[in-house]
Amino acid sequence: MTKKKEHNIRIHELAKDLNISNKELLDFLKNEGIKAKSALSSITEIEATKVKKKLQSKKPKKKVSEKSKKTTKAKKEKKVKNETKKKTTKKKVEKKEIKVKEPKEEEKPKQKKKKDNTIEVYEANSIKELSSLMDIPSSNIIKACMKLGIGVTINQNLDFDTTHLIAEEFGYKVKLHEPEETPKIKKETYNVQKKPPVVTVMGHVDHGKTTLLDYIRKTQVASHETGGITQKIGAYHINYNNHKITFIDTPGHEAFTAMRARGANVTDIIVLVVAANDGVKNQTIEAINHAKAANVPIIVAISKIDLPAANPIKVLADLAKKGVLAHEYGGNVIAVNISAIKGNGVEELLDAIILQSEDLNLKAPSQGPGSGIILETQIKKGIGNIATVVVKEGQIKVGDSFVAGSASGKVRLILDENDKRLKTAEVSAAIQISQFESFPKAGDIFRVVQDQKTARDISEERKSLHKETKEKPTISLSNLYKKIKEDKKQTLKVVIKGDDAGSVDALSNLIENLPKKKVEIKVIHSGVGPITENDVMLAHASEAVIIGFKVKEYPQTREEAKKRGVEIKTYDVIFEITEDIKKAMLGLLEPEKEEVKCGEIEIKKVFEGSNIGKVAGCFVLSGEVHNNDIAYVIRKGQELIKTKIGTLKRFNDDAKAVLEGYECGIRLVNFDTFEEGDIIESYTLIEKEKKL
Repeated sequence: MTKKKEHNIRIHELAKDLNISNKELLDFLKNEGIKAKSALSSITEIEATKVKKKLQSKKPKKKVSEKSKKTTKAKKEKKVKNETKKKTTKKKVEKKEIKVKEPKEEEKPKQKKKKDNTIEVYEANSIKELSSLMDIPSSNIIKACMKLGIGVTINQNLDFDTTHLIAEEFGYKVKLHEPEETPKIKKETYNVQKKPPVVTVMGHVDHGKTTLLDYIRKTQVASHETGGITQKIGAYHINYNNHKITFIDTPGHEAFTAMRARGANVTDIIVLVVAANDGVKNQTIEAINHAKAANVPIIVAISKIDLPAANPIKVLADLAKKGVLAHEYGGNVIAVNISAIKGNGVEELLDAIILQSEDLNLKAPSQGPGSGIILETQIKKGIGNIATVVVKEGQIKVGDSFVAGSASGKVRLILDENDKRLKTAEVSAAIQISQFESFPKAGDIFRVVQDQKTARDISEERKSLHKETKEKPTISLSNLYKKIKEDKKQTLKVVIKGDDAGSVDALSNLIENLPKKKVEIKVIHSGVGPITENDVMLAHASEAVIIGFKVKEYPQTREEAKKRGVEIKTYDVIFEITEDIKKAMLGLLEPEKEEVKCGEIEIKKVFEGSNIGKVAGCFVLSGEVHNNDIAYVIRKGQELIKTKIGTLKRFNDDAKAVLEGYECGIRLVNFDTFEEGDIIESYTLIEKEKKL
């Protein structure tokens, strides 16, 4: 990155020198005819000197001080009069002895409750409980559930995510209940200091989010790390002009939603990337909504500014329509033009992040027992259960006992984004921590506690306090066709996701116009883009199926769908979707077949038979092998062929199956060029009921 020329001075730096606000200085420059878009704009040193002289010469004016004296005098006289009136009124009230204090004191807590629209809920909550917490009639909550396609009764339980959706409908935020026994961290032991900003970069697909992150990584991190960058987790740190910045590269907006739903605010600033040639799109609007809901400030990065079709003015106008007002539109949102490929404007964007974080006056306790927010979890080979944590307060050290949601553990290992081992993690650090006894959820609060016993006690208590709910089964061939046979009209609810708006609309119309003799089809949601956890959440709550056209789901979305019993089907041809739905409605859908691994065999010796050709002398390493199994031959880690086991022998006799730890002879169908040391993986086909 090229440094700014020394004779240029930024507006915010000059405002600091003059001890005035950025807005005051910008207004003054406008009156003086000096062009400056925002506090990040620069003026020449000559202009800055003139501005300083003019502003300093304006300060000592007697007329102003005389006016202020008169104003102060008038204020004092008015204050004396008001105090006299108050005393007179007070005396009258005392004489009458009217009892009005007690009801007022009783009303105060209620007023406070209304101002704070946060309710504390469990993992599962009944309609009746929600009605009491929000002070809203049960009938209204049931109606809101019906709008989302959820049929419920007053005593029925809703899971945490559905509770979150319903509460938002009535303007409430939800917070997961934590037991009172959770140790309170003593704030007085903390050393509150300025903290580095935690920044999340969001934007529509192909708008340059990844390119921007890659450019910042290469220029800011590569020079400091031996052997370049090894990106191990979805977060990394940079040091820019003696300022630390933590960037979080979220796998998608659904992770952000999951955290927000659990009352966690991991991000201090959102950088919204919008392509100058493409403008505001679906995911741009989604990111804006997430930022507003989480009350996180936005910095707009208008990317691809170097392209001929770039139109940054239109981008700002479109953003203004969505409530994101840049300085040019009289708002307080900083907008920066960038080209991530060439690096133009990236330095200015980093300056904007630093400036925004200074305005926010970000502070946190830098000492004491640490706490943070879980970003994601995984099983790491050789380590076990590990989670990415963003530290919000204090310090997390190796050896600390901790609790996160209903999971607990002890800090055995702390790794940074380059798998470098750390002894301590400071505020705003994004690190990997091992080891968790069980997996926490994204957005769970991570807290250091005094010892392992305390951690386990809290974990067990939380598990018992969180009410368990039975997952609702999604519509499948068996339950749908069974209900059709009972001569009852059924509703098949569908969530549709596609690669573009045209195909989504076309598919929605096709599905809704299918014959509806005994099955009514209802599209409860449709949208453009990949299948997300939000879609799974809605499908689960509504007992719907998800159909994707030329789109895929994120790995964590797949896990969430599996956990909640939601079926996801993806297609590349529209007519296949309608055909499958018709078959499901008629009960004609054939079962799917799935390959399930059942054994692993090593070829120890190759025998040449005069009548039957080559036979492999094998040893069953694990599982078991069956005659007619599907066989994958693997040599030095590479798959050679997929075939079948033609003959399976134990000594000289034919065998149906050979178990682990035994020898056998195998002849493969249409393949005999195997060698000693080759591995055969055997699979069997299992028919499973095909679901929609």
